[in-house]
Amino acid sequence: MRIRPISPDLLVTELTGRLADAATRAATTGPARLRVAVDGAPAAGPDELAAALVDPLRARGRPVLHVRATDFLRPASLRYELGRTNPDSFYENWVDEAGLRREVLDPAGPGGTGRVLPSLWDADADRASRAHYVDLPPGGVVLVSGPLLLGGGLPFDVTVHLELSPAALRRRTEPAQEWALPAFDRYAEEVVPASFADVVVRADDPRRPALVEPGGDG
Repeated sequence: MRIRPISPDLLVTELTGRLADAATRAATTGPARLRVAVDGAPAAGPDELAAALVDPLRARGRPVLHVRATDFLRPASLRYELGRTNPDSFYENWVDEAGLRREVLDPAGPGGTGRVLPSLWDADADRASRAHYVDLPPGGVVLVSGPLLLGGGLPFDVTVHLELSPAALRRRTEPAQEWALPAFDRYAEEVVPASFADVVVRADDPRRPALVEPGGDG
């Protein structure tokens, strides 16, 4: 593999181009929309990267909806069944993957209606978010951002993984969230998202990301 350093602004520009081109290809096969995962531990900033892609994609003529996995969590009674800081529960049970598929990915997928729910659950209030459905037209892009997105077979068309070294993950994780580190270790070992994601970004230093590309000496 080849590691290509890139500035944060140029990373957004390149990803915008790739996603806009992929959305164009998807639209030629029918009334399709592009479903994109922006996957990474919170310390890697997947929500921030997805948010940064919204305006550039719209400037390229693509309707865009940004959905955060943290708005599709299970109720607290299920998430905290084994305690509030159980890494295995965080890994296996926190995100409502069935809800994410039902309300976002299937409607945005082939043959879907395009009627997408931006959020399902308000984790702070521990109740349904009461969000209104949004109509994403053909040729649109839905960006789903958050951690641990690539291990459950969710139907994404393009996957972007923000990779952190173990040392960077520990260094950049907030002390209050360190209890979740074993879950990210498990994800790296069991799922190995960097081995199959369509785009892999090394994000140890947010000011100096790098794209991992085929070929070269690495």
